[in-house]
Amino acid sequence: MNHFFAYLDRLKLIRRWGLMRNTVPENDMEHSMQTALIAHGLAVLGKTRHQRDIDPERVVMLALYHDVSEVITGDMPTPVKYKSPIIQDAYRGVEEKAREQLLAMLPDDMQSAFKPYIIPNENTYEWRLVKAADRISAYLKCVEEEKMGNRDFAHAKLSIQDSINQNVLPEVHEFMREFVPSFSLSPDELSRL
Repeated sequence: MNHFFAYLDRLKLIRRWGLMRNTVPENDMEHSMQTALIAHGLAVLGKTRHQRDIDPERVVMLALYHDVSEVITGDMPTPVKYKSPIIQDAYRGVEEKAREQLLAMLPDDMQSAFKPYIIPNENTYEWRLVKAADRISAYLKCVEEEKMGNRDFAHAKLSIQDSINQNVLPEVHEFMREFVPSFSLSPDELSRL
């Protein structure tokens, strides 16, 4: 018996934004799906507008698996995770062990197919797109909470927006300019366009 997919199914139980009052709860499975959709859009922008040699479908897979270690570690709140280099390094080690543990749950003959997604090379352009998509997803959560009148996300929104603004990839800024404004519209406003 292999527990790998049963563990992954538990992503839907991992709540995000643990230190914040949420009007709309978000779990890791929802976040991973949104991150994958955004990452795919970024990859297509990179490929079509900037002639990058990239496989958008591979980027989707990296994004789907980007937070899988959290089925073991839980979602550590950003202010805690990045409080100090010591905590950051320690959590990175815990995350690495969790990824290895998940990979070991697969049958030996399947591990090589999953390893690039569970234990990704974090020095690639594809991973940079996934990390950018992850930040955009977090920004969109702030936008959503703001729409609901929740001021708890105001500081996070500014901080995340600042980190996105510092990203050097043009496709990130194109996505923010061309697609993100629609997220602040109501369903009625979206249907009129």
